[in-house]
Amino acid sequence: MLTCEEAASPLVQTKFGCILFRFVKFIFCSLCAQIGNLQNGLRFFILLVMVETREIKVRTEGNCDIVDITGHVSEAILDCGIGQGTVTVFNVGSTAGITTTEYEPGLVNYDIEALFERIAPQAGRYEHEETWHDDNGHSHVRASLLGPSLSVPIVDGKMTLGTWQQIILVDFDTRSRTRTVICQIIGE
Repeated sequence: MLTCEEAASPLVQTKFGCILFRFVKFIFCSLCAQIGNLQNGLRFFILLVMVETREIKVRTEGNCDIVDITGHVSEAILDCGIGQGTVTVFNVGSTAGITTTEYEPGLVNYDIEALFERIAPQAGRYEHEETWHDDNGHSHVRASLLGPSLSVPIVDGKMTLGTWQQIILVDFDTRSRTRTVICQIIGE
């Protein structure tokens, strides 16, 4: 597998580079098909895949703050020009998580927080807090349950999300901060 970085270094990071990369891939695959036909039906499969990485900064309030990041992820996909592939959305840090839900007031202002309060209560006793003398043991437990990442297929340049399905970042920590979310888009 040949990635953008291996194929064309910084040139592919531009829109012109992406178009050029696709053209070269088309020509190269066409030649391989011709060679394959000339060699008694032997087939050569060459996979040239683009890998684009984008960083999204998200301001959060902590304490189960839920932020819809669907638009940011869609923009990253559109910006890199990948039509078919997968996007992996990853939260950097151990006190926030990423998932999908219907971003509506009942869920984001009450239900999700109430669920996590039942599973990992803020006022519970956590060894993490005894070890580090802080107040966010529940934050780590909640983030561990939710998970730091999500993968979504890309078809025709768009994520295959349902009508009422948005990508959300849930910050469980006990303070406001700026979160870093990495979008790694793989495809062609």
